[in-house]
Amino acid sequence: MLIGDAKVGEQLVDSPLIPLVSATGSTAMGRAVAPKLAARFAKAILELGGNNAAVVAPTADLDLTLRAIAFSAMGTAGQRCTTLRRLIVHADVYDKLIPQLKKVYGSVVIGDPGAQGTLVGPLIDERSHNAMQKSLDEARSAGATITGGERISTANPEAFYVRPALVEVGSQTDTVKRETFAPILYVLKYSDFADALALHNDVPQGLSSSIFTMNLREAELFLSATGSDCGIANVNIGTSGAEIGGAFGGEKRPAEAASPAPTPGSSTCAAPPTPSTTAPTCPLHKESASTSTNHEHPR
Repeated sequence: MLIGDAKVGEQLVDSPLIPLVSATGSTAMGRAVAPKLAARFAKAILELGGNNAAVVAPTADLDLTLRAIAFSAMGTAGQRCTTLRRLIVHADVYDKLIPQLKKVYGSVVIGDPGAQGTLVGPLIDERSHNAMQKSLDEARSAGATITGGERISTANPEAFYVRPALVEVGSQTDTVKRETFAPILYVLKYSDFADALALHNDVPQGLSSSIFTMNLREAELFLSATGSDCGIANVNIGTSGAEIGGAFGGEKRPAEAASPAPTPGSSTCAAPPTPSTTAPTCPLHKESASTSTNHEHPR
């Protein structure tokens, strides 16, 4: 194990003794690493940016949904590739779900991540904190309603603890489409399922996605090749599942990013979802009755 900054990473990438490098980080990092590995004919596994979203349908089990969203969006202080960053909620359940979610955001325990019961630890550094505040300022200027997001004082002035931010937006602005590696959850409202899929896919990044629904046709469409355009698609479980090796994330091909939204019922999965009885272990997950399906689209 080597602990260090970018210089250590550069040595690993440049060394002829290392035939394969697996790198996780931003798309900017991937653009810097990939050409260097290609120049010496080394192999690369790159997991890059993500802007993971969840769709909450009117038939969703809201108790299950609330727990999954809270863990997925706030766990690890939003510093995980599969963190939930966008929430697309049907108008019929918006006013039921969002007030409950605000209560959770206001009461979640923030502090030492090694202490039992603590869900949210610190941001990695001041630069991450500044990036978070910049995104919140941009959203605020665009008319967003923000719950949380403030820095929390601790005994260590060099530690950057923040309250996770719930940001209600009227449209998917450039700020929403940009991944900010921090505990920010943008919330959008929809009325038509085709519009929800269009919002879901209308970002340049593709990694993990999920839908909360009891409607089998919606679930099948979300998992189909014309539904979620992400490498990982879940049903009734948050986007914070285990990492999967391979070249996931990063930027989509233009055709994928611009593909039109399908009509419900126009296609189905090649195979039905496989149920799973395993749920994330977290103070907010007290039950394990959930269904998870991973559907990998060819990249």
